[in-house]
Amino acid sequence: MKVVIPAAGLGTRFLPATKSQPKEMLPLVDRPIIQYVVAEAVASGADDILIVTGRGKRALEDHFDFSPELARHERQPELKELDELSQRARIHFVRQREPKGLASAIECARYHTGAEPFGVLLGDTINVCEPPLLRQLWTRFERYRAPVIAVERVPDDKVQDYGIVAGPEVEPGVYRCERLVEKPSLAEAPSRLGITGAYVLTPEIYDAIDRTPPDARGEVQLTDALQRLAKRGSVYAATFEGTRYDIGDRYLWLRTNLIFAWNSPELRERLRPVLRDLVTERPEAARTAARPAASGTRGSTPRAASAQRRREARRGRP
Repeated sequence: MKVVIPAAGLGTRFLPATKSQPKEMLPLVDRPIIQYVVAEAVASGADDILIVTGRGKRALEDHFDFSPELARHERQPELKELDELSQRARIHFVRQREPKGLASAIECARYHTGAEPFGVLLGDTINVCEPPLLRQLWTRFERYRAPVIAVERVPDDKVQDYGIVAGPEVEPGVYRCERLVEKPSLAEAPSRLGITGAYVLTPEIYDAIDRTPPDARGEVQLTDALQRLAKRGSVYAATFEGTRYDIGDRYLWLRTNLIFAWNSPELRERLRPVLRDLVTERPEAARTAARPAASGTRGSTPRAASAQRRREARRGRP
């Protein structure tokens, strides 16, 4: 299976952190977001991955490349895991010259995917599903031989943030799309089924993109191209088993970090007192709980640790 991962966005919601690094390289506990996405693609059966990047995103390529400087640490479990992931699929990169919308990014894959159907995963969304989400969509695709979009029900106050689809339910959790609307107002939304950012597409999508005019911001939206495709043939939307983590802004990124950290037994025990003190509005205690233990510092002694605490106390006086 070929999978396309659009990762060319500017990441303006994370500025200034993303001024010189891709938002897809922001850490989620101890791994960058893009590594989770690639791992999900591989777990779904991908053996060929194309990551669509943009100017200033060379770090994405470097992350999956061999590093001579770190070769002596190759037995470190985390690096070994990354190396094995990089070898389980051929990973390619192509640049989108200008960030002109999701459809424009996918169009960059035209000559890579050719006449084959292919999967799409967004570079800022993580899906924790079993089976993996793209595998669930591919199973639907094999049944209907038409594009399949992952959807979930979204609350009223989030409708305007999603592409929304509507159509008859052809089997439990599967809908034949008749209307697809990009970020409608609540009054204009034809349903509450929001597109979550995972797709199985067919080569016909490229002609639909070519025929789709840009929106008011000059961007070509994939939702609009899929609406055009649905008028000529079938497009399906499917709900899925699992949990999606959107990491599109600072709050969602921090929330996901907390959830993933809490799922680590080691980090959970260290976070527990910090979170407890924050919830009870004891920020000073939380800062103390979060401070690394002095005895864990290289070369420290109880006397040195005590002296360090006295220096910190003096610096904190008015």
